[in-house]
Amino acid sequence: MVAENGAKKWQFGLNEALAVAGNLSIRGTLSKVISCVEEVGPKPMVSFGNGDPSLFSCFRTTPIAEDAIVEAVRSAKHNHYSPFVGLLPARQAVAEYLSKELPYKLSPDDVFLTSGCQQAAEVVITALARPGANILIPRPGFPLYEARCAVHDVEIRRFNLIPEKKWEVDLDQVEQLTDANTVAIVLINPNNPCGNVYTYQHLEKIGKTARKLGIMVITDEVYGHMIFGNNPFIPMGVFGDIVPVITLGSISKRWVVPGWRLGWIVTTDPNGILKKTKVVDSIKNYLAITSDPATFIQGAVPQIFEKTKDGFFSKIIHLLREDAETCFNKIKDIKCITCPHKPEGSMFVLVKLDLSCLEDISDDLDFCCKLAKEESVIICPGSALDMKNWLRITFAVEPATLDVGLERLKSFCQRHEKQSDK
Repeated sequence: MVAENGAKKWQFGLNEALAVAGNLSIRGTLSKVISCVEEVGPKPMVSFGNGDPSLFSCFRTTPIAEDAIVEAVRSAKHNHYSPFVGLLPARQAVAEYLSKELPYKLSPDDVFLTSGCQQAAEVVITALARPGANILIPRPGFPLYEARCAVHDVEIRRFNLIPEKKWEVDLDQVEQLTDANTVAIVLINPNNPCGNVYTYQHLEKIGKTARKLGIMVITDEVYGHMIFGNNPFIPMGVFGDIVPVITLGSISKRWVVPGWRLGWIVTTDPNGILKKTKVVDSIKNYLAITSDPATFIQGAVPQIFEKTKDGFFSKIIHLLREDAETCFNKIKDIKCITCPHKPEGSMFVLVKLDLSCLEDISDDLDFCCKLAKEESVIICPGSALDMKNWLRITFAVEPATLDVGLERLKSFCQRHEKQSDK
């Protein structure tokens, strides 16, 4: 190939699959919104965009976790490469931690450590990828799963979560979407972005449906135990004797340390189906060619799990409960926004935007960009979650900051309210 100027044409260029995946990311969408903030504006930025409360002193992690990291580093015992599945003591600690709520005991061999929950999802999607395969993902959902499928040319099929039923899975639609090439259904519980927590009865129905269809359940439980409503947290692994379950999790959210990047893949599968079908082999094969979580972080895990006091978790839950209550109550006073379900878990609430009440706002992205420009408040547009004209609000921030941001949101909506509605 020769270019117009006579030089040889370069034989490399854009990876189209990665371009698609990158456009699906929440980070990419929030970057567009943040770029609208006035650099010299009079108002400091308030972000309801990311689920990362670690920036606020009231959400600081327990000193026990910090001390465990320091001790692991100073011991000089964790400066080496780790096995690609993770250090045995850390895997044992994760197995014991998760087994407390299961009707059977997990083994360290059921646990694979990853660099956060996002890498855990990457590993599992890669392990399941094959020509023609499809995976069922929730709408609304976390776009990481769609992005990873796009990279590996795995078809996604979206099933709806029903807002009128507290965001339950539309199981009839799941059955309609499934065919001979469907390999898995993805759940997120407690849910990001909806803030709901599934009941035992609903999770059991999901397990029985998946078994009937011959597909596994991938359950993202990164917000496990972060609940403050009426429903208790039930791990999907409880139903591992009904259907094979792959559980994804991390210390990022419950310990409020997302930057530490320590996650896990756990096969909650007492019948050994995932071993018989070689899915476990595929997970190991991919882990053998990818990066590992930092060895010193792995070295700290047993002490973190063993010594963290319940009081720390209770404090975090209390803060989230108060923030969720504040957010829900103040949203009720904003005319153009409605919340179909009070959040009961995670750090998020999904609310519906009524554009008919507003002037000069074309859609959810336009709303968020103008809000950022005029009020320096960052909110994730629902279109990033395949929910156009909805908004995802992260309420896990310092209470005073939450109040300020919600008041600015209300002022913005009042300023853009149609004159005929005033």
